[in-house]
Amino acid sequence: MGRGKIVIRRIDNSTSRQVTFSKRRNGLLKKAKELAILCDAEVGVIIFSGTGKLYDYASTSSMKSIIERYNRMKEEHHRLLNPASEIKFWQREVASLRQQLHYLQDTHRKLLGEELFGLSVNDLVQLENQLEVSLKGVRVKKEQVLTDEIKQLHRKGNHLHEENIELYNKVNLIHQENIQLQKKVQEQENINKSHGSICTTNVTSNMNDLHVPMNLQLSQPHAQRNEAPKNPMKLGLELY
Repeated sequence: MGRGKIVIRRIDNSTSRQVTFSKRRNGLLKKAKELAILCDAEVGVIIFSGTGKLYDYASTSSMKSIIERYNRMKEEHHRLLNPASEIKFWQREVASLRQQLHYLQDTHRKLLGEELFGLSVNDLVQLENQLEVSLKGVRVKKEQVLTDEIKQLHRKGNHLHEENIELYNKVNLIHQENIQLQKKVQEQENINKSHGSICTTNVTSNMNDLHVPMNLQLSQPHAQRNEAPKNPMKLGLELY
């Protein structure tokens, strides 16, 4: 059977009232946490028990920031509804900003060592401690920056060293390849020279064969069998 409806009214029994408060408080805080996680909402819950004990939950780092945001939104909403309240709001904002500016200017002058009149010994000691803390923070930051720069320079140096080693290996490899090429060229030249000497020897031997001495003898001409006529023939034309 399902649960019956509970009448929403004050529980007279103090023990039952305390038990109900504890259960419902835990359920409310659980729902608030789930709402903040599931919906990415900024949730703040404040609970005061009947005995005046405080219970709260804030989805952000602090409840104060949620309350300040609530007050700003409430004032803004009220300002939109009432123009006169808007003017008062901006007047308060201007006065607050002016006060903050005056305080910052005064603090800045004191940190520079100016306008120290009217300060007591305790005020001067506090100012000195503040300067020492600030100086310590500046020194720590400077050391951190220098350390980071040194580490970065070391990384760059190691990277350049590796690149130099790689380039040296490449140059050495190219040098070895050049030596091998020179050896091959020298061997080819020696082979060409040896072939050239063989060809020269063959040509020289052939030329020597051409210069072998030859014995030539002149023979006497043979007597002609038919002797020439004693009276040669006269050629010409006779005219009558």
